[in-house]
Amino acid sequence: MAAGLQTIIYPVKDVDRAKALFTALLGVEPFADEPYYVGFKAAGQDVGLNPNGHAQGLTGPVPYWHVTDIRDRLAALLAAGAEVLQDVQDVGNGRLIASVKDADGNLVGLLQDPA
Repeated sequence: MAAGLQTIIYPVKDVDRAKALFTALLGVEPFADEPYYVGFKAAGQDVGLNPNGHAQGLTGPVPYWHVTDIRDRLAALLAAGAEVLQDVQDVGNGRLIASVKDADGNLVGLLQDPA
């Protein structure tokens, strides 16, 4: 089951410039500020900056659907014709993410928080 879009990750080339831009846009400081990821929480949304996103094949922002069973949803998307960009990966504290590309090249992310 999908709980909706609550997270969007932007691949960025210059994390410091992107951090300044999103701080100005969202009006909040990042809650996570690491060389590999900068995260903001604003208006019920998580907005992330991924300086490694382009190297991982991301061509633009990835909306992440929050799901209760990431492996089941990933299998359903693959059965429906999606192509894996990133298989299920733990990004810390039990949070799992994966991403696929649909037949039109659109990126779809899946995110499962620990129970």
